[in-house]
Amino acid sequence: MDANLRVRRSGRLRFQAMLVLLLACSAASPPSRADGIEQGVLLLRWGDAPPAAPGQAARVPRFTAWLETAPGVRRPLDVEQAKRTAGDLYALANRRVAVSHAPRAARGAGRAIDAIVPVDRVMSRTIAVGEDGRPRMAAPVSGSTRWITLMCRFADVAEEQKPRAFFQSQYGDAPGQLGHYWSQVSRHAIDLAGSSAHGWYTLPGPRSRYVGTQPDLSLLFADCTAAADAEVDFSGVIGINLMFNGELDGRAWGGGACAVLDGLYGCLRATWNPPWAFDNLAVMAHEMGHGYGLPHSDNSDGDADTYDNPWDLMSDSWRRASSDPVYGLLPKHINAYQRERLGWVPAANRRTLQADDIGTHEFLLDTVDAPGTTGVQLLVLALPAQPDPFATVIYTVEARRRTAPYESNLPGDAVIIHALTHYGTTQSLDSDVPPATYSSNEGSMLKPGERFRLPQGQHWVEVVAATDTGFRVRVGPVARVMSSPLPALVRTAGVQASARRSSARPIDRASRLETWPGAAGWACISTPALPRPVLPCIGHTR
Repeated sequence: MDANLRVRRSGRLRFQAMLVLLLACSAASPPSRADGIEQGVLLLRWGDAPPAAPGQAARVPRFTAWLETAPGVRRPLDVEQAKRTAGDLYALANRRVAVSHAPRAARGAGRAIDAIVPVDRVMSRTIAVGEDGRPRMAAPVSGSTRWITLMCRFADVAEEQKPRAFFQSQYGDAPGQLGHYWSQVSRHAIDLAGSSAHGWYTLPGPRSRYVGTQPDLSLLFADCTAAADAEVDFSGVIGINLMFNGELDGRAWGGGACAVLDGLYGCLRATWNPPWAFDNLAVMAHEMGHGYGLPHSDNSDGDADTYDNPWDLMSDSWRRASSDPVYGLLPKHINAYQRERLGWVPAANRRTLQADDIGTHEFLLDTVDAPGTTGVQLLVLALPAQPDPFATVIYTVEARRRTAPYESNLPGDAVIIHALTHYGTTQSLDSDVPPATYSSNEGSMLKPGERFRLPQGQHWVEVVAATDTGFRVRVGPVARVMSSPLPALVRTAGVQASARRSSARPIDRASRLETWPGAAGWACISTPALPRPVLPCIGHTR
C-alpha cells in the first residue's frame, strides 16, 4: 500500500476518536467550519442513463456528493477526496457526518478534506471491524420503509403519461411489484407498508428552470414536495420517488435530498424519474437502491463501464432482466454484499473463512429467494488484514438461479464470486483471461464440477453439486508454490463438456496446466490484478 495513503487512513481513524471528544465537550450549535470541522447531512446522488440507441454514444453515469449544512445551504464535495478520506463513503449516505478540512496552508495538490466520519451514532459502533477485517459503518435498514410517489409536471409540459392508480400499484405486494421485490431481497427485513402515490402537481416553473446543462435536483425536490405539501402527510416517510412528465438530463437519479416538509426541515431518500424510468420497475428499483445508500457494482474488466455486471441490479438494470406487460423490465436481485450492507443477511446465513484457514469446508449455499432456506446466503473469504482496514480485500460467494419473477432471465444457474475492494464497491470475478466486457460469460459462472482458484486469494472454491435451493460448495486452501501465479482460468471446450457430464472429478480452473497452450514451457501468465474501482438512514425529522 502507498505509504501516504496509509498515513491518511490512519489519520482518519485518529480523527474519529478525537472527534468524539470534541463533540462531547462542545455545546450544540449550528454546523460551521470552525476549527476546520464542518457538520451536515451527506447527500450522495447517482445519475443513470438508459442504454444508448444503436449508433449513438452512451451517456456516462454521474456521481455527486453534497454536504447539507443547514436548510437550503449545501456545498459540493470533491468526490475523489471524499472517497479516499471516508474509506467507505457509501456507508455514510444520508447520514449526519463531520468533515475535517486540512488547514489552508497545508492543502496540497488541491486536496482539502482530511476525513469524513459519522456523528449520528455511537462511535465505537461506527469503527467496529467485522470478522472479515473490514470496518462496519453502514446503518442497517429494517422494518416498514414507507415511500411516497409524487407526480409533478413542468409548467410548460401538459402531458401526464400515467394515472395515479398506476403509480400506486407499483408499491403492491404481489410478485412483480416493488413491495414484494424489496421484501424478498431483504428476506422480509423491510416492507413498503403505507407507501402511496399522489399527483399530478404543477411545478411553479418551466422545464428550463430546473434542467440546464445539469438538473437542479435540490430545486426539483423542493418545488415538487412544496406543491404536494398541502395534501400529503410526510410523517413517517423515509423516501420520496419523484416522477416528472419530461426528460431531465437523459438520466434517472437516486440518492438523498432535504426540504421543508409539513413545516419542518427534513432529509429523505429520494429518486428523480423521467418517463422512461417509471415505465420500467427495474430502473425505479435501481434508483431506490441508491436511495437506500447502495453504490454501483462492476465487473473486473477494468473499463469505465459500471453497467456490465448482470448479477446485480445496482450494476445493470436493463439487460438479462425479466419483463412484465404492465411494469416493464423487472428488477434482478442485488448481490449478497449489497444485502449485507443493509443488514439483510442474518448471522445464521453468513459464514466467514479467514485467510489463514487451511481446512477444507463444505457449505450448502442457498439463493435468497429459496423458501424456508437455512443454508448460507453469503460466504466471505478474507484476504490478510491490512494496516488500513478499508484496504482489506474480501471475496464473497453466493448462489444464483433462474427463478421467476425477478431472476428468470439470468445468464445461468451458478455460483457467483465478487471481490470487495477499496472504497467499498464490489466487482464480479471472471476466470476468463482477459475478462469479458459483459459478465454473462461462462467464466463468470462457477457450475457443478468446476473449481475456481481465487486470484490474489488463499482459497479455491469448488461447486460439488446443485441442490433444490442452490448449490453444495467446497472451499479449501491454495497450495503454496514458489512460482509465478497460475492463470485464473485454464480450460478448453473438451474440458467444459466433460465437466457438464460428471462432477466426480472437479476441474481446477487454475491447476490443469496440460490444457493451457503455454504449459509445455516453464512460463505462466500472471493473473491480471483486479483494478481499483473509481468509485458508492434518514427519516423525516420532527
